[in-house]
Amino acid sequence: MDIKPIQHPAAWTAIELPPKREFSISIDERHVLEFDRALIKAREAGASLETLASHNFPLGNIAEEVADWRTRLVTGVGLVLLRNFPIERYSIQDLEMIYLGLGCHLGVPVSQSNLGDRVGHVINIGGDDRRERAYRNSRELSLHTDRCDYIGMLCLRPSRTGGVSGYASAIAVHNRILSTRPELLGPLYEGYRLHRFGEQLPGESPVTDHPVPVFSFSDGWPNVVYIRGYIDLAVDEKHYELSDLQLEALDYFDELAHSEEFCFDTMLEPGELAFTNNCLLLHRRTAFEDYQEDAKRRHLLRLWFIPGWRTHRR
Repeated sequence: MDIKPIQHPAAWTAIELPPKREFSISIDERHVLEFDRALIKAREAGASLETLASHNFPLGNIAEEVADWRTRLVTGVGLVLLRNFPIERYSIQDLEMIYLGLGCHLGVPVSQSNLGDRVGHVINIGGDDRRERAYRNSRELSLHTDRCDYIGMLCLRPSRTGGVSGYASAIAVHNRILSTRPELLGPLYEGYRLHRFGEQLPGESPVTDHPVPVFSFSDGWPNVVYIRGYIDLAVDEKHYELSDLQLEALDYFDELAHSEEFCFDTMLEPGELAFTNNCLLLHRRTAFEDYQEDAKRRHLLRLWFIPGWRTHRR
């Protein structure tokens, strides 16, 4: 296997990134004015969360700026941080529409669960239950990818303590493994079978039939799929065993990705929004302790989406 370093602006380390305040983008009156106008247009068009699209949520004077955010996701560092999103200005229903409408200009929002929800509400209802979907509990989530191309996370309320977000470039980790332990990249390219968490069809195996590569390429574009918890659960339930080399590759990947050199940690405060290229970057969340009162509990809005141009070519 002829493996070469992956050349991409998203191959960054945490120590190379400037402080969050320096590279995050502040939402100001210009943006809010366009959000207001677009929301009116969407309502006039009779759009709903199921039907909203970029054509009925026009962004007018900030369209070029939003296009630049999209470019940062695709060919830049793969991470766009916005602050001062006007979460107090709108009802939750209007906020969902604005958030989704913005996402429609970055790509094509897709369903996040078997409920068909295009805007997901990240709320802790499962405590630390390992079997509960990760976004519905409070336990620590190690660095991983989700099952989509891009992710949006908008903070409405943080937890009482904990819940720090972290991001790491999987392709920077790839390049470091190549330069230090190249023999460990083979298992990562060959992949691992993943637990399906009960979402398989009747008669299907509870784990994927074939290994899912951690690193792969599609039309020259790098792709990363890494969900260590799904691998570990499949092994714990004895659906298959890992070789020593396969396990060492996973452990070394995790050691590098979670190190201070590679992992950029930040607390998403109310009104802060992170868009992430899930094909290149990993994300995590530390464990947290929530408030007892429902009105104070940790609450984020999530988007999953694919880039619009991928519908015809990638």
